[in-house]
Amino acid sequence: MADCCTPNARSRTSYDLAVIGAGSAGFSAAITAAEQGANVALIGHGTIGGTCVNVGCVPSKTMIRAAEALHGARTAGRFPGLSGEAQVDDWRRLIAAKDDLVSTLRQKKYADLLPAYNGIAYIEGAARLNGGGVIVDGNAIAAGKTIIATGGRPSVPPIPGIEKVHYLTSTTLLALEDLPRSLIVIGGGYIGAELAQMMARMGVAVTVICRSRLLPQVEPEVSEALAAAFRAEGIALHCGIAYDACREDETGVTVCVKDDGRLIELKAERLLVATGRTPNTEALGLNEAGIAQDGRGAIVVDDRMRTSKPGVYAAGDVTDRDQFVYMAAYGAKLAALNALNGNSLVYDNSAMPWVVFTDPQVAGVGLSEAAAQAAGHDVKTSIVPLDQVPRALAARDTRGLIKLVADANTDRLLGGVIMAPEGADSIQTLALALKFGLTTKALGEMIFPYLTTVEGLKLAAQTFDKDVAKLSCCAG
Repeated sequence: MADCCTPNARSRTSYDLAVIGAGSAGFSAAITAAEQGANVALIGHGTIGGTCVNVGCVPSKTMIRAAEALHGARTAGRFPGLSGEAQVDDWRRLIAAKDDLVSTLRQKKYADLLPAYNGIAYIEGAARLNGGGVIVDGNAIAAGKTIIATGGRPSVPPIPGIEKVHYLTSTTLLALEDLPRSLIVIGGGYIGAELAQMMARMGVAVTVICRSRLLPQVEPEVSEALAAAFRAEGIALHCGIAYDACREDETGVTVCVKDDGRLIELKAERLLVATGRTPNTEALGLNEAGIAQDGRGAIVVDDRMRTSKPGVYAAGDVTDRDQFVYMAAYGAKLAALNALNGNSLVYDNSAMPWVVFTDPQVAGVGLSEAAAQAAGHDVKTSIVPLDQVPRALAARDTRGLIKLVADANTDRLLGGVIMAPEGADSIQTLALALKFGLTTKALGEMIFPYLTTVEGLKLAAQTFDKDVAKLSCCAG
């Protein structure tokens, strides 16, 4: 990558903008600036493309889809007259196919894009801030403005003994040459939940342990329902525990946890640590540059994506903002436009949809019930179990629910969550409803296509005023 781009990079001595980091956020910032006519130094260190395409979204979601194919065959018996079975025949071949997809997308969506933008000079090397720009491997890169987009990496909890254990992360799990027989997953958040279910469907005996509940960020009704779905698939859950210690020997890994005051030893062949992300900030010289960080080391930015140092912006997982790749790209675009045009654009996540790619999928947008109450709203809610949604009945899969949150005084929608096998593709409808200030009445009066998952939003909206179980098909 560096060979084809370095000559162009070294031909300049100064740039309008330096972007540190060549992942999704870095590319978004660089392309946006180049389209504004700016000369950009895009500084990458390591594999081009960052987390999402290389070790995050792309590889994990293709493996999750493969696991869903296994599960779909095994659960064919829910339809009378059908039966099915499936298994992993060649794990290494599956991993190789995943790697090929990653390589293809990295080349197509990152490396091959650079020649299309004459204003972008790609520079490979470790970057550090200095007074007038950045230093890359000892060479000064002068730039009028700087955007930091160095991303993050898996974090490791301070459990006694974990430093001596050959634990897996979300990155190394997807590079295993052989499937383990059993796996303990530390962490019940987005990443832990997705990977735990994926591995269980691949035939691994999985135990999930977490200090809170499964998916603690989501509505408690959804957390409870997903936990039930996991247990139905044979995944063992130990929630609300405290980590005591862990160790490893020739038989595998042992994790000791305290559950209601009792000390429990859990054993498995391998251990996966999925307890969040740590921002990549250590080597940037932030303290010397006077750039503020929060308690976990993330760069603090304001609603214009500005750091505490004038002329320096930040975006993506390196910041204290939303940890989603599309929000990283969005924030980076704002940072570039603000850096070049006067800081007029404001970061707005009020209608930001999010998805957890478990099965059932969990997707939401806006405020939860608790968040709406904390914001001072007089809140009303509706909950529709999936057994009231015709699509789910036809599919003979009623795992899940839909919950809507609204202001009781104005009837305006404030947020909601969909837990359904096909819920992720329906959440954007609710995001649009929030963005344009729809009421529950307006959503309930819209025309929705019959036998779709998204029709469940209409039913949930109608549930504020009526019992949808007493409606005939499409009667609302």
